[in-house]
Amino acid sequence: MFTGIVEELGEVVAVADLGDASRFTLRGPVVAEDAKHGDSIAVNGVCLTVVETADGAFTADVMAETLHRSSLGALRTGSRVNLERPMALGGRLGGHLVQGHVDGTGTIVERTPAEHWEIVKVSLPKALSRYVVEKGSITVDGISLTVVEAADDHFTVSLIPTTLALTTLGIKQPGDPVNLEVDVLAKYVERLLGDRTGDVAR
Repeated sequence: MFTGIVEELGEVVAVADLGDASRFTLRGPVVAEDAKHGDSIAVNGVCLTVVETADGAFTADVMAETLHRSSLGALRTGSRVNLERPMALGGRLGGHLVQGHVDGTGTIVERTPAEHWEIVKVSLPKALSRYVVEKGSITVDGISLTVVEAADDHFTVSLIPTTLALTTLGIKQPGDPVNLEVDVLAKYVERLLGDRTGDVAR
């Protein structure tokens, strides 16, 4: 379980094609410092399992399913990525509950700079729109953000200077893909209510 508070802006060091999977080597001295084989690290919001660590970097195998459902397949050597270790029990929950299980991908549509922040518009798959509400939470490339505007085919978020400086949302441009994870509590509520009414979304 993660919080969506990015710890480090890392970098893809290498991508090895394994046929039906890929092996990523990522540099992230902060998250790799105490990581060991089998640990989880969120990479752009995708929960990956550490295979090995060395010299401030770690490797992770990414299955075809993950490559298909997320934007990780677009990563190349030199790509910057958001990194976060799982939250520790008893620690502060700075963002919201994030599983690292991507629900879909969107695209940066436009960026509107303001004096002290920036509004970013992101396309939203129709199947996910019912889970996104104004002032609710959404995870974009592993970053816990508050929704400003929620529409059927897009949403907007307002980014503070810290987010722009310390995450990939500071460098993503219109047309770039992003991973999206909606609030899991909304999905559970929908399922529970659907079980009661006999109308469960699939």
